[in-house]
Amino acid sequence: MNYELTQRFYFEAAHTLERRIETESSRRIHGHTYLAEVAVRGTAEPDSGMVMDLGHLRAAIARVRDALDHRFLDEVPGLGRATLEGLCGYIAAALREEVPALAWVKVSREASGDACKLTL
Repeated sequence: MNYELTQRFYFEAAHTLERRIETESSRRIHGHTYLAEVAVRGTAEPDSGMVMDLGHLRAAIARVRDALDHRFLDEVPGLGRATLEGLCGYIAAALREEVPALAWVKVSREASGDACKLTL
């Protein structure tokens, strides 16, 4: 059987963004509450009964969350543009080595109804 195990986390962050629409408000420093969700996919290991120990997944996520939470995203090394797409890619790249069974990353801003999902 193939399982998908997910873990969610929030982070608060500010950024600016160059856009072709809604330019004035996007260029000013502004912030969001982001909800990120990551999934690992695979079969449960016979000895543990788990796809991945959630303790290991939470520890990897904690390092990524620390790099993003209460930060000015424009200054986060390796992030690039602080778009939903950019955040998905950044989180995936940051977790990939420690979480080889990573299946997808989703980042959303619930207050505005925006979301992006990166399937790996």
